[in-house]
Amino acid sequence: MSIGKLLIVLGCVVAALGLVMTYAPWLLSWFGRLPGDIRIVDDKKIIFIPLTSMLVVSVVISLVFHLLSFFK
Repeated sequence: MSIGKLLIVLGCVVAALGLVMTYAPWLLSWFGRLPGDIRIVDDKKIIFIPLTSMLVVSVVISLVFHLLSFFK
C-alpha cells in the first residue's frame, strides 16, 4: 500500500471517529470506565490512568495492522 492510500484510509477513519464522537457519543461512553481504569479523586485534583482502556486500544490497533499485513 502506498503512503498516499494509507493517508486516505487514515483520514477516513479519523473522520468516522469524529462523526461518532459528535453525533453518537453514547457509543463511546464505555471508554475510560472499564474495570481496571484507575481514577483517584482528591480535593484539588483528579488523577486518571486508563490502563484497561489503553489495553483495548492496543489490541484493536494490533489486530488492524495484522489484518492489513495479512491482506498485503
